[in-house]
Amino acid sequence: MDRTILHCDLNNFFASVSLLECQTLKNEPVAVCGSVEDRHGIVLAKNEVAKKYGVKTAEVIWEAKLKCPNLVILPPNYKKYEEYSKKTRAIYERYTDIIEPFGIDECWLDVTGSKLLFGSGEEIANKIRLQVKYELGLTISVGVSFNKVFAKLGSDMKKPDAVTVISRENFKEKVWPLPVSDLLFIGKKTTERLNRLGIYTIGDIGILDDLTLKRHFGKCGIDLKNNALGLDNSPVTPYTEDYMPKSIGRSVTPKKDISGYDGVWKIYVELAEDIAGQLHKKGLVATGICIHIRTNDLEVKEISKTFRNGTDCSMTLAKRAMEMIKANFFFERPLRSVGFRAINLKPKCESGYQNDLFGDSLFEEKEEIIENSILDVREKYGNKSIKRAVNVENEP
Repeated sequence: MDRTILHCDLNNFFASVSLLECQTLKNEPVAVCGSVEDRHGIVLAKNEVAKKYGVKTAEVIWEAKLKCPNLVILPPNYKKYEEYSKKTRAIYERYTDIIEPFGIDECWLDVTGSKLLFGSGEEIANKIRLQVKYELGLTISVGVSFNKVFAKLGSDMKKPDAVTVISRENFKEKVWPLPVSDLLFIGKKTTERLNRLGIYTIGDIGILDDLTLKRHFGKCGIDLKNNALGLDNSPVTPYTEDYMPKSIGRSVTPKKDISGYDGVWKIYVELAEDIAGQLHKKGLVATGICIHIRTNDLEVKEISKTFRNGTDCSMTLAKRAMEMIKANFFFERPLRSVGFRAINLKPKCESGYQNDLFGDSLFEEKEEIIENSILDVREKYGNKSIKRAVNVENEP
C-alpha cells in the first residue's frame, strides 16, 4: 500500500505572525527584517502584498525599498514564532503522531494510518488547512503525495492557502515539466552544473543515464534521479528527545568586520562553548568540523575536515576550527561573518579510540575537567555567571 505523506508549509510565516498584532497593516506591503544597526538588515519574510512588488527573502532592506518605497519594516519576534509553531504542530497531532519538522514553519506528516478515521490525504490536508486558518489566523499550503520529496514539491506549487495532490498517476504530468531547481536538495550550484549538461527540467533528470550522473555528481546523482522518478522512500522521522542531529552549528555577524585571527578566535571560543553544550546534552562527539566564512563583499566559503578522534570539548572544537581558518584564509579581505559546525556526529559511548602519546589527549583531559566545572557553575548560577577570559572586555 502506498504511503500518504503531507508537507505543511505555513505561508509567509514570520510576516503572518507579526501581522496578527498589526491588523491595520494587513493590506500594506510588510517585511520582517533584521536589525540594520547589528548588520542583519535583510528581509527575513514578506507578506503577499510585498511579494507582488518583487520583494524577496534575503535581499538587503535598501534593495527591497527600491522596489517598494512604502514597504513597512517590522522587527522579528522569535518567541511569538516559536509559540505559533507549537500551536500549529498541536493541530497536526490531532491527525497523526508521525511528524517530522523541517524548520520552524514546515513539517512532514505521515497520515497513512489515519485515513480510516479522517478520510483521504486530500481531505485531511483540507481539514488541517481550515483549522489552522480559523483557530490561529494563519494560512498553510499543503502538498499531498506518496513520498516526502513530492509532498514538499506539492506544497510549493500553490501558495497561499492551498492543497496540491501529486499521485503516482499524475506526477509525470505535474512534476517533470518543472525546472530542476524546484526539486528538493537541488541548490544553485547543482542547478548550474545540470544546466551545463543540458538538463533543465525534472523530467530530464529522470531520463539521464546513471553513468553520466555518477561521473558528475557521484552517488548523489543517483539519489537525484530516484527523487525525479518518484522512488524516494525516506521515512517521516518524528523529532524525539533521543533524536541525533546530523550537525550542530552556530554563526555570528559582528557589528564590525573581522580583520585578523584574534577576532575570529574570540568568536570561535564563544560559539564552541554553545556547540559543546549541545553535544553534552545529546551525549555526542564530533569527528569533523565545517567552517563557514563570509567576506565583506559577501563571498561565502565553507571547508570541512574529518579528525581521527571525536570530541565534545569546546576548546578542542575551537582549536580545530581555528587551525582550519589559518590554513585556508589569509585576510586579503575582512570577514563579515564567521561560524562553524560540528559534523560527523557519533554517540560518545561508541567513540572509543587509542590516545596518541604525543597528541592532544592530555590537553583534552585537563580541558574536560575545566569544562565540567564551568557547566556546573552555569547550571547553578546562569549562563552569564562565568566566561572565558578571552571574551571578557572592559570588565574589572
